[in-house]
Amino acid sequence: MQLFVFIGAALMILAGALGVITRSHPVHAALSLILTLFGVAVMYVSQDAQFLAAVQVIVYAGAIVVLFLFVIMLLGVDKAEDLQIEPFKLQRKAAALVGGGVIGLVVFAAISSRDNIGLVKPPQNDAVALVDQAQHDSNIRKLARDLFTDHVLAFELTSVLLVIAVVGTVLLARRAPKASAETPT
Repeated sequence: MQLFVFIGAALMILAGALGVITRSHPVHAALSLILTLFGVAVMYVSQDAQFLAAVQVIVYAGAIVVLFLFVIMLLGVDKAEDLQIEPFKLQRKAAALVGGGVIGLVVFAAISSRDNIGLVKPPQNDAVALVDQAQHDSNIRKLARDLFTDHVLAFELTSVLLVIAVVGTVLLARRAPKASAETPT
């Protein structure tokens, strides 16, 4: 299983890196960068560095790439787009299918993790290992408890604000096609 995860993450990283350097459209290159960053986060998880994986996704894939997209959208869009044309005909159906699959996976993960919460228990035979594990995870547990209890509203409002900012930036940066310069005589 570890080999499969490694190969999958390595392919994500390589495909994303190739996309960054081969894509001519800057938005597509930024999306390829997101794929690369998610692949690195999967590598962190496979090495039991969950906090680094979370920071990788939140800070780099979330904040830094959004900043890149803001700059690209505000300064780098120099051609008019026809807003009525879709890149391929089945785009909306494919997006609905992928979105439904992601929602299904999240629901499945929530149900299966709820059923297995009581099954995972630390070994009771080594008291030193328990104390060491408790001290090792204490900062992460305190941070998570503080973030998702006392500051959960601010956390969620920040995420909504970032999504609204991205959508607003995309809408402001898109230009309608210009009318023909020729006038009838």
